[in-house]
Amino acid sequence: MRYMLLLYDNENSPPPDGAEMAAWFEVTEAMEKAGVYVGGEALHPTTSSTTVRVRGGDTVATDGPFAETKEQLGGYYVLDVPDLDAAVDWAAKLPNAPRGSIEDRPVMVFDQG
Repeated sequence: MRYMLLLYDNENSPPPDGAEMAAWFEVTEAMEKAGVYVGGEALHPTTSSTTVRVRGGDTVATDGPFAETKEQLGGYYVLDVPDLDAAVDWAAKLPNAPRGSIEDRPVMVFDQG
């Protein structure tokens, strides 16, 4: 089963230092070696985002995120693991787990047949 691990943290915190970046690379490498890593990326800050809405046939693009929150989506991983317990175990290993939060959400698979 695939899970998306959505990584939330306060983007106004100082950027990761060399030791924390090494920890991110280490856990990503462990995911790859375990054969569960499907993909993942870090995201630019919310100030670079655009929110799009279509209302009454009109498209409106607004600078910034839709909601103000204490933690912002900063990146994600997609893992192919047996179950939620395995996804939670991987999430707990991520360097931002002690200060931020990781939402583990199952990925839907649509039958196109």
